[in-house]
Amino acid sequence: MKGCSNRDVGEKKIMKILKIIGVFLFLFGLHGSISESVAVVDRIVAVVNQDIITLSEVEKWIDPLLVLENIRAEDRLVKKEQIRDLRRKVLEQIIEDKLIEQEAKRSGVRVTAKEIESALEEVRQRNNATQEDIEKALEKEGMKLDELKKQIEKRIQRMKILQWAVKTETKAGEKELIDFYQKNINRYRSIEVYRPRHILFIVPKGATPEQVQEAKKKCQKVLEKINKGEDFGEMALLYSEDMTAKDRGDLGYFKKGELLASFEREALRLKVGEVSGIVRTDFGFHIIKLTDRKGGGSVPFEEVKEKVWQDYQENEAEKAFKQFISNLREKSIIDIRL
Repeated sequence: MKGCSNRDVGEKKIMKILKIIGVFLFLFGLHGSISESVAVVDRIVAVVNQDIITLSEVEKWIDPLLVLENIRAEDRLVKKEQIRDLRRKVLEQIIEDKLIEQEAKRSGVRVTAKEIESALEEVRQRNNATQEDIEKALEKEGMKLDELKKQIEKRIQRMKILQWAVKTETKAGEKELIDFYQKNINRYRSIEVYRPRHILFIVPKGATPEQVQEAKKKCQKVLEKINKGEDFGEMALLYSEDMTAKDRGDLGYFKKGELLASFEREALRLKVGEVSGIVRTDFGFHIIKLTDRKGGGSVPFEEVKEKVWQDYQENEAEKAFKQFISNLREKSIIDIRL
C-alpha cells in the first residue's frame, strides 16, 4: 500500500475544511453557495422596505434544496411547478431574513470581534486546522477571510435579535403542562418493538419457475406440520435455510421500519403466538411466528414531565417568533415581483 505525501494530506485537509465551511454557511442561512456560480438573467424579485432581493439570490439556494426537498418528478410540467413553489418558499425565507436584519440594525445590536473569532475557532477546532488552512480553503472558492467574517457577523447579529425578540417568560403550571401533554400525546409514546421467528426457504435470484415452485412446496409441507401441532422452533432448526435456524428461527427484537417491508407487514398482522401463512419476499418463502410485541403505549406524564416542559417552552418560543415576524411584516413595505 502506497503512502500519502505531505501535499496529499494538505489537500485532503483543505477539502475537509471546505466542506465544513460550506455546511456552516448553509446551516446558518447565509445566502448562496460558495462553490457554484449561477448563470441567470438577474432582476429584482422583491423589495423589502429599501432593500432589494434579486433573482440570483433566490437561485443560489435552489440546487441544494432540490436535493433536500426530493424533487424528482419525471413530468416536466410537474417538476416546473414544484421548482416554482420551492422558489417562492426560498424568497419568503430571504424576506424574513431581511426583516430580521433590518430590525437588528434599528435596534443597534452589535457583534464583537471576540464573538466572530469564537465562531471561526469552532471551525478550526473541528478540523484541527490552522489559520493558513482556513485561508487556503477559502481561496479555493474565491472567498477572503474578511468576507467570511462579515457573513458570520450577520448571522450572530441575527441570532441576538431573535433571542431578544422571542424571549418568553413562561410560567406554565401543572394544568398547562398536562393539557399540552394530552394534546401532543403521540410525542410521548414508548418505542414499539416486536420479536419474530421465521423459517425460510430460499429462492435464488434468477430462479426458474420450477425452482420457485419447489421452494414453495417445501414451505407448504412444513407449514402443515406446524398447523398440526409440531413445535415451530424445532421445525426451524430442522428445515430453515436461514442462518437463524440454529437459534430456532429467532430474529430478536426490532422497531418498525427495521425489517423488510413485506416481511414486517405480515409479522405485525399477527397476534403474539400466532403463525402466518406462506409469506413471499425477495429472499424466498417464509413462515413467520410473532413471539412478543411490546411498547407503543403512552408514557405516564410524571415520567416525561421534564421533556413536556422543554417541548412546551419550545412551542411558546415558536409562537412568539411567528408573532414577531408577523409584526415586522405588518409595519414593513414588501413588494414581491416573482
